[in-house]
Amino acid sequence: MPNYNGVWSLSTQYQNAADWLRLPAFGIFAGGGRASIDIFNFTTTGNATDFGDLSSSITYLAGVSSNTRGVLGGGNGPINVMQYITILSTGNAQDFGDLIAAIESPSGLSNSTRGIFLGGLASGNTAVNTIQYITIASTGNAQDFGDLTGAKYQAAGTASTTRGLKGGGGGTRTNVIEYITIASTGNAQDFGDLSAAKYGLSAAASNTRSLFAGGNASGATRLDVIEYVTTASTGNVTDFGNLNVGRTNVSGTSGGGRAVIGGGYSSSGLTNVMDFVTISTTGDAADFGDLVANTNSAGSCSNSHGGL
Repeated sequence: MPNYNGVWSLSTQYQNAADWLRLPAFGIFAGGGRASIDIFNFTTTGNATDFGDLSSSITYLAGVSSNTRGVLGGGNGPINVMQYITILSTGNAQDFGDLIAAIESPSGLSNSTRGIFLGGLASGNTAVNTIQYITIASTGNAQDFGDLTGAKYQAAGTASTTRGLKGGGGGTRTNVIEYITIASTGNAQDFGDLSAAKYGLSAAASNTRSLFAGGNASGATRLDVIEYVTTASTGNVTDFGNLNVGRTNVSGTSGGGRAVIGGGYSSSGLTNVMDFVTISTTGDAADFGDLVANTNSAGSCSNSHGGL
């Protein structure tokens, strides 16, 4: 398998399900004020490299993924567009289908089969409580899943193989965490609380633990807080540590036992910084490297997140 800047391309040696378990863990950040898609290898540290492009420059989109395919949905406008990439093959995104309605700033989460888009802003800057889903392996339009407990946007979504969590969000800024069972349909239920009401935060997960990082609290406060919950249970967050710098409008994804938080606004302005932590431990984030360019509310996904 050839290696370009720490990112591996797909080889014919990976022919069956067992082979996929041996693939390196890759993370994707897409859009965020540009059309570019970045890729990086979780198991190393270093800068992201160019993957390809979305159909246009998009901000405020969400990502979902299986271990082979990433789907990016929604965005500023708002728009109802979903686009997909094959994570192990560089190139431009292709049309997947349409969301139920045009939204920006939704949250995304997924297991190996289903991708879920939660909430967002509809036309007229109206927050919505809609939950919608797709089958990642196929293409086509989203279907109705149920409703959040309240209308929210710029929340953080993440998942284990069975359960999805949505934390925080704007509209009326909230500290609520709620959950769904991904394989079923139905309305979200209360899980517990974040340490503060916030939006513009990010999330990442292993199969057992979900992390929430950064965000905007009261006023223009840019948070550096990282906190976690055990995904299979319910209850309030526990402190994990801190980001290198407080940021809002950040994006996060996970793989190889690590969570990587990238981009967003710090007190110095828009950034391309990526921080990482080891999900199974606690402690402050360390520098991972840089995205190709500064990003704001990019869509993120991986081939090795907690839902896979």
